[in-house]
Amino acid sequence: MRDSIARAVAAAAPRPLWLDLAATTGRAPESSPALAGDTTCDLAVVGGGFSGLWTALLAKERDPGRDVVLIEAKTVGWAASGRNGGFVSSSLTHGLANGADRWPNEIATLERLGLANLDELEQTIARYGIDCSFQRKGKMWAATRPHESRALEHMCELAARHGRKITPLSGDQARARVGSPTYLSGALDTEGYALVDPAALAYGLRAVCERLGVRVFEGTRVTDLTATPKGIVLATPYGRVGADRVALATNVFPSLLRRLRLFTVPVYDYVLATEPLSSGQLASIGWDGGEGVSDCGNQFHYYRRTPDDRILWGGYDAVYHYGSGLRPELDQRPETFLKLAEHFHRTFPQLEGVPFSHRWGGAIDTCTRFTAFYGTAKAGRVAYALGFTGLGVASTRFGANVMLDLLSGTPTERTELEMVRSRPIPFPPEPLRYTGVELTRRSMAAADDTGRRNLWLRTLDRLGVGFDS
Repeated sequence: MRDSIARAVAAAAPRPLWLDLAATTGRAPESSPALAGDTTCDLAVVGGGFSGLWTALLAKERDPGRDVVLIEAKTVGWAASGRNGGFVSSSLTHGLANGADRWPNEIATLERLGLANLDELEQTIARYGIDCSFQRKGKMWAATRPHESRALEHMCELAARHGRKITPLSGDQARARVGSPTYLSGALDTEGYALVDPAALAYGLRAVCERLGVRVFEGTRVTDLTATPKGIVLATPYGRVGADRVALATNVFPSLLRRLRLFTVPVYDYVLATEPLSSGQLASIGWDGGEGVSDCGNQFHYYRRTPDDRILWGGYDAVYHYGSGLRPELDQRPETFLKLAEHFHRTFPQLEGVPFSHRWGGAIDTCTRFTAFYGTAKAGRVAYALGFTGLGVASTRFGANVMLDLLSGTPTERTELEMVRSRPIPFPPEPLRYTGVELTRRSMAAADDTGRRNLWLRTLDRLGVGFDS
C-alpha cells in the first residue's frame, strides 16, 4: 500500500493546482511590465497578494481620483494567495475561541465586523463579475477522536453564547454529509464560511484594480523604503516611486520595516489534489452539500471538493525552517506529501487507487497571537498588516480597510479596536526561536493523541503566545 501511495504522490505535478489550472486553460493574465524609471502617486501598495489587491481596490472605491500604484516582486497571486485551499472565513481572529480568549470585551463586535466583511466580499465579487467559483457552502468540523468530540461540543456552546449558530452533528449525521468511517461527530457552520478558487479571485481582483485605474507593476522588487520631507520613496532595481502614503502588504516576506521582522515567522503548509473523481467515486463519499471540511486536531487537515470534482487535501504538518528559511525548494517536502496521502486514504478508504494530480507547498506568515496585527510608521505615512496565519482570504480585506483607515488619520470603529491597537509578543531570535517552535510542535502532536496539554503548552497558554498555521 505504501509503495503504491508513494508512486501516486511522485507522479503528481509539483505545482499549485489553482495556478496550474489557470495557466493551462489560458485564464492567467499576461504579466504587467516592471517599473522602469521614476514615478509618483498618492498611494503605493507593496505586495500583490490578497492584502495588497484589496487595499488597492478599496482605495480606489473610497476615492476614485486617488492615484494608486501596486508593486509586486513577481506576479500577482503567485505566493500564498494562489496556493491556499480556497476557504473563505468570516473570522478576523483565527476562530471564535482565539478571539474570545484574547479580546473578550470586543469579540461580539469582531464577529459582527467579520460577518459584514464576508458579506461585502461576496457583494464585491458579484458587483464586478469576478469569475472565481465563489460559493457560500459553509464548513464542517469532523471529530475523529473522543476528546475532539468534547471540544466540538464546547465550540458549539461558545458560538451559541456569542450569537453564532454552529450546529452539532452526531457521527451518523456527519458521515451522512461526507462519507468517512473516521468521523465520530461533527459541527456545521453554514453562515461564516465560503469556498473560492483563490487564484481566479486574485486575477479577478487585479483586473478590477486595473479597470479602476490602479497602475500595476509586476516583476518589481522594492529594495528600500525612505522617508523624506515630501513623503515616502520606494527604491526598486530600475526606478523609484515617490508616494504620499504607503501600504505594506508583504506578509510572509521580510518587512521593509526591520523592526517588524521578529513579529512573524514563515510556516510551510503542504497540499495534495486528486485527479477529478468519477461519478461512482463521488457517490461513494456523498458530500452533496459541498461544504469545506477540517478535522479538529492541533495538527489538522483541511479538505474540500473543487469545481471540477477533485478533492483538495492539505494541512497537518506546519513546518518552520531554521533561520526563518524561505526558499523555493521548500515548496516540495516528500515526507509530508507521503504523510498526507496516507491520511487521505485512512479518511476515504473507498477511494483507494485514486491518483493525485498536484502536490505543492507554500509559506504562511504566523505570529504568536495567530491573527493579524496592524500599525503605522514614518509619522503615519506607512501602514502595515501582518500575521494572518492562514485565514487571510477574507480577513486581508478587513486588514486593507484598517490600513486605509490608519493612513487617513481619522479614527474609525476598526482603528479603535483593541485587536488593532495591540501587537503580539515577538518571537525570540535564533536558536531559541527554532527550539521553541519544535518543542511546541511536538507538544501539540502529543496533545492530539492524549487530549491533554502538557506543561509547555499550558505555560504558553498563560502567556497568550503560541505557534500555529
